[in-house]
Amino acid sequence: MEKQGSPFGIHGIVGYLIATGLLLSVLAGLTYAAIVTQQATAHQSYEIKDPMSIKMIGPKLENETLVIIHGSPVGGDTLHKYKFEK
Repeated sequence: MEKQGSPFGIHGIVGYLIATGLLLSVLAGLTYAAIVTQQATAHQSYEIKDPMSIKMIGPKLENETLVIIHGSPVGGDTLHKYKFEK
């Protein structure tokens, strides 16, 4: 006969509650980060310096030098070349 495990062991109810708590805490953390990012981005306004000099075909990030963002940068994005003004 095989030995039966306890329903309150790590593979039973307690394990289920630990996994559920972990998933809910990850969900809460990601939701909080999304709300903070959305609120910070909502306070930014954008301005294009010279709209006639925007090229349709060219290097990917070339047109980003023409965009001025009024506000502070959100997150740690270092790839883009936007200019931030306060």
